[in-house]
Amino acid sequence: AGMKFFLQYVGCFFAFFSAGFLITSTWTDCWMVNADDSLEVSTKCRGLWWECVTNVFDGIQTCDEYDSIYAEHPVKLVLTRAMMITADILSGFGFLFLVLGLDCVKFLPDEPLIKLRICLVSGVLLLIAGLPGITGSVWYAVDVYVERSSLLFHNVFLGIQYKFGWSCWLGMAGSLGCFLSGSLLTCCMYLFRETSSGRLHSAHSLRKGYSSAATVVTNMHLPSSQTATSKMYAVDTRV
Repeated sequence: AGMKFFLQYVGCFFAFFSAGFLITSTWTDCWMVNADDSLEVSTKCRGLWWECVTNVFDGIQTCDEYDSIYAEHPVKLVLTRAMMITADILSGFGFLFLVLGLDCVKFLPDEPLIKLRICLVSGVLLLIAGLPGITGSVWYAVDVYVERSSLLFHNVFLGIQYKFGWSCWLGMAGSLGCFLSGSLLTCCMYLFRETSSGRLHSAHSLRKGYSSAATVVTNMHLPSSQTATSKMYAVDTRV
């Protein structure tokens, strides 16, 4: 029981921070950093929804939002948005289900198997959430690297250095956390599920055996006349 509680709390810890990292990375503006190496005057952060320019000297930041979602955008931007939003929704629901499945939460306290199944469902959701999260983050990072390499390959030097922003790193970290917490919940909780179901089956068999033994002992102590009278009463009742 102590190991089960420990695994639940560890999974809840990673699920909480993973969902938070994914949501934060989706709605922040620093997926790609364009640092001006030649002048060192400003730093431009490009996100999924807007682009911000920060002055190095006075720290003033100016942000420009992209066009409407119905406007034409690069495929990289549209697919990354879709994958990250999907990861946010799945990880959020996975964390909520995990909270309901914790033994310390007073939800279905008399149904331990149902609570374990809720933890299993939470683990599956977190595993699924990690897939679009890591795909979108890594794909965006690879595209940034390819864009930078293509400029160097064509001997185009603009004085701009393309880097991965902290939002992209948060997306990767949140996705890996979803994989870790989902693996803990699905693998380890499944083992506890088999153990708990075996204990419940043994307890049910034991109660059934006690009930059968008590019935036999009662029938042995009943007089034969009383047993015959009971049978006649039962026949009359059926008629």
